[in-house]
Order: sequence, then structure tokens, then C-alpha cells
Amino acid sequence: MDDGKPTGPEAKWWSRPPAGRATPQEPEVPPARSGEVTAQLPPVADEASGSGEHTPGPALAAPADQASVVPRERPQPLHEPDEYSTPPYGGPGPWAPAPPVQLPTPAHGTPLPPPYTGQQGPQGPQGPQGYPPPAPPQPHQPQAQPHQPQHQQPQPSQWIQYDPWSTAAPAPGQQPLTHHGEPRRTKRRRAGVAGTVLLAFAGCVLGGAVGAYIERNGGFTSVELPQTDRESGGRAPDSVAGIAASALPSVVTLHVSGSDEQGTGTGFVLDRQGHILTNNHVVQPAGSSGEISVTFSGGQTAKAELVGKDSGYDLAVVKVTGVSGLKPLPLGNSDNVRVGDPVVAIGAPFDLSNTVTSGIISAKERPITAGGESGDGSDVSYVDALQTDAPINPGNSGGPLVDTQARVIGINSAIRAADSGAGPDGGQSGSIGLGFAIPINQGKRVAEELINTGKATHPVIGVSLDMEYAGDGARVGTKAADGGPAVTSGGPGAKAGIEAGDVITEVDGRRVHSGEELIVKIRAHRPGDRLELTLLRGGRERTLAVVLGSADGT
Repeated sequence: MDDGKPTGPEAKWWSRPPAGRATPQEPEVPPARSGEVTAQLPPVADEASGSGEHTPGPALAAPADQASVVPRERPQPLHEPDEYSTPPYGGPGPWAPAPPVQLPTPAHGTPLPPPYTGQQGPQGPQGPQGYPPPAPPQPHQPQAQPHQPQHQQPQPSQWIQYDPWSTAAPAPGQQPLTHHGEPRRTKRRRAGVAGTVLLAFAGCVLGGAVGAYIERNGGFTSVELPQTDRESGGRAPDSVAGIAASALPSVVTLHVSGSDEQGTGTGFVLDRQGHILTNNHVVQPAGSSGEISVTFSGGQTAKAELVGKDSGYDLAVVKVTGVSGLKPLPLGNSDNVRVGDPVVAIGAPFDLSNTVTSGIISAKERPITAGGESGDGSDVSYVDALQTDAPINPGNSGGPLVDTQARVIGINSAIRAADSGAGPDGGQSGSIGLGFAIPINQGKRVAEELINTGKATHPVIGVSLDMEYAGDGARVGTKAADGGPAVTSGGPGAKAGIEAGDVITEVDGRRVHSGEELIVKIRAHRPGDRLELTLLRGGRERTLAVVLGSADGT
């Protein structure tokens, strides 16, 4: 890899200056170490001929004050001559050219040494390896020679050979090859440059910070966006906000826990005595020994006790004590409801209390059945429900469905899911706009019975139905579940003339298509109400009147 530092023979070449090398014909001079200056004594030029020209030779010239020249024997090198002139014992080979450096101008007119004369033959006008030729010697001024034995000491008028790779300090009495300078001035200059760099960097940082501040804040002044003044007035009473403001103080969230399960639901205050109406399936997890906690819209909590429940209507009443300032929610009349009327549902879906949703009445007298988890039908509820598209989710159960005057017209109880009702994680699915509420007229009657007697009564006609009948209508069975007759002797149906095998098709002129629908239609009334039934017997249609009896609920 070429990183600017030669390797092999070139590494040795770069570690020493090109001048001052010994040839095989000259005495060996140990190579100077990196960072070391080698002191040499220049020989005196031969002026015997008086021509002033320098005659190079291997012998050293005697001082000028001596009468004759005393020849000295040339020392022999300790190594064999190198016929290839390999550095450091010979001149540089053709594979290692001298680095293309230019000699600096010497200080105070110090003469430059002559170029190195190797064994490469005659040199051109530029000297070996392209160096410029030395200046001609001046009269009465000695010219420096490349080498001098190391045992001789330099004279004050002589100078040390220039070494561009040396970092050592000049020896005493040596003339530096650079201009004189003050070290302190150099340090100050360097300190000034460093200070300038630091100031420039600080300015960049400060400028960036100021620019970022201006960009983010839009300048040095604070930004104030226009905004509408705060309104002191409320909302119209028949708006969703007005309805919610009126109804929310009467709505509570129930947390129920039992030995095996727990649940969350909604309820609303019926009276100032602390009675709260909710769904039966909300309080079901408490069983006979569980706990029921009530949280009001303001955040207050209180313990509640079960007053009564009924699985057939899916209604229950609980009561709190020691709570003051209760605000009962007014009850409306579900018979006055029309399809398309706006409604508001309030509850705690997924335990998110005080949640308000709105919609309309989508349908009336929608027969639905809910429950049935027990498997024996004892927990099945039959509801002639109000259908709404107001979003209802698990946790809304037991909450009020109110009209535009914040009056209760139904109790939110069930939803129709897009699948079986179970979500991907095993929980219930959310609303798809098919919610069902128990009409408040039915809820009011059941709540009154639960408060007064602790149980509710169901209207009955005294017959057993064939729930497996696939035809249109509700068919009376041939026998009861306990093996007895399908028509109870002395009951309301027997008194009206209903017989086993009859198919009931209408109740008070409204068509029924199954046994579940017949039960829903009957339970929408009170015991003692008179109903007109249309039935088929032997292919002939008959109309009978029946007075509803009463049976205790569960």
C-alpha cells in the first residue's frame, strides 16, 4: 500500500540525506541516525597553481600556513566494495531516485555544499538527480566538501552539512539554515491562530443556536395564536351536550366481584332512598356473597347491596346507604317512542365511565332472547326490545337510554355482534350499531316489584310450547316437560279454549313466527291483562281471548 513512506531499499534512502554518503573509494563514514546532524570539516582548496580552481582529490588539503602538503594514508573500509553502489555504502541506485526536494535558501549567505558525486558517471548541468549546481567559490573562501573524518572538530567558520530530514538542534557555533526568529513570538502567533479558530467555532455554535431558536419560535418575540373567548353559557337542553349534562349526575358505574368472576356495568338512580336499577347479568358475578361497589359520576364510591333480581327480564335493583345528594333520573314512557327519535346512551363501556353516545330508535318491539349460558334455560331473558344504533358496548349494560328531554325510555341490555359475540382475545365484540334496550315501561314494573317484594312476577297463559317446531307461528306441545299435559288444567289457556297442537299466529293482531316471539309478546304485558290470540286448528283459523295469569320469576 502506498502511504507516502517507501519500503525496502527506498526506506533506507529516505532515512538519510542524499548528500554526505561514502563511496567504496572513500573512507567509510557511519550513517547518521534519524534526527542527528553530522559535523564535517571542509578541506582547504589547492591553490598551488594560483589558478583559484579546485582540484578534487581523495587527500585532505593542508592548512594555508604550512609549507608543504603531508599526504595521509586513506583508511580502508571495513566492508567489501559494493559494485552495485547499494545504499548506504554507495550512491543511490537507479531504482531509488532522490526525493524531488528543493534546497532552501541558506541564512546569511552561507555557501551550499557541492552535490554528491556518486558512481553514476558524469553529471549534467543540474548536478546529480537534478539538483542545481553549486555557486562557484569566492576568492579566499574555502569551499565545503561532502565528507570529513568524524574525529576532527569543526571550526567556528565552518558549517554543518544540511540534513532536510534531521530534527536535532544545531551544534554550538553552527549557523542555522533558516531565518532567525523569536520562539516567544512563534508561540504567540500560534496562540493567536488558535484563539482565532476558537472564536470562529464559538461564533458558528452561537449563530446556529440563535438560528435554531428563531426558526422554532418564529423570532425573538413570543407567538400568540388567535383563539375564541371562553363561553360562559351552556348548551341547549335538547342537544346531546345538554342531555348529557342533565343525565350524567344520575348515572353510576358498578364494579362487581365474586368468588369465581367479576364484572363491570352501569346503572342509574331511581329515587332518593338510594335504589339503583341495572341488569341482572351485571350483578350475577357477585352471587350470594360477593361485593358490589358503586361509583358516581363525581368520583364518589359507596358499597351497595342487592335488593332483588330477575333473570327472565334481565333486571336487578341494588341500594346504597349513607349517600346524600342523590339525583333520581326521570322516567319516560316507552309507548310514546317512535322510530327515528333521537336518543342518547350513557354508560361505562369497557370500564370507561361517563361515556356518552348518541343515535336514534331503529325499531320497536324487537323480540330478542339473551343469556342461556347455564344451559338449562333458567337464565334466558325474553325482551320485546327497543332497537337503537347508538353505540353500546360491554359495560354499557344497565345504563339508561334517554330521550331529548333526558328521560329514561329504556335500559341498555344487549348488542348484536357480527360474529358469535367473542372477540379475538376471547372477550366480547364491540358495537356494530345493533343495540337493544328493555322498554322502561317493563323496567318500571319489574323494578317496583323487586323493591316492594324482592321478586318479580311473569304473565303466563298456562301452556307448554314445542320449541322445536320449524313452521311459522308457535305450536302448543302435546305434553309438558315433566310429562304432564301441555295445557295446564284450570289455567288461563285452558279457560280460553286452547288445545294441544294448536298453532298461535298472532297476539293482539301482531304476527308471531316462533315460540320465543310468543313468550316475548306475553311478557311485555302485566299479569291480568287481556289478550286476543289468533290460532290455527285443523287448518281453520280461530280467535280466542285470554286473561294472563301470574308466575313468580327467578
